[in-house]
Amino acid sequence: MNRQDLVTKIAEDADITKKAANAALNSVIEGVTLALEKGEKVSLVGFGTFKTTERGARIGVNPQTKKQIEIPARRVPVFKAGKKLKEAVK
Repeated sequence: MNRQDLVTKIAEDADITKKAANAALNSVIEGVTLALEKGEKVSLVGFGTFKTTERGARIGVNPQTKKQIEIPARRVPVFKAGKKLKEAVK
């Protein structure tokens, strides 16, 4: 399923136009993104939790030159699936 398929499903399920469904999806994505930028956690009960975690600095290896390189620390987004989602996929 891609973005357009999801917009179509939202529009059909909510009995709204595709334009409104696309706006709703954009709003959800923007809301999650803004919360993660602030370091907040977004929990959608039954679906899962979006949060950020710190990835420490480490030494890596360039596969082409085999030389060691320093990889800096950074924050990365993480998604943890909820119980209902895990059971549905099972």
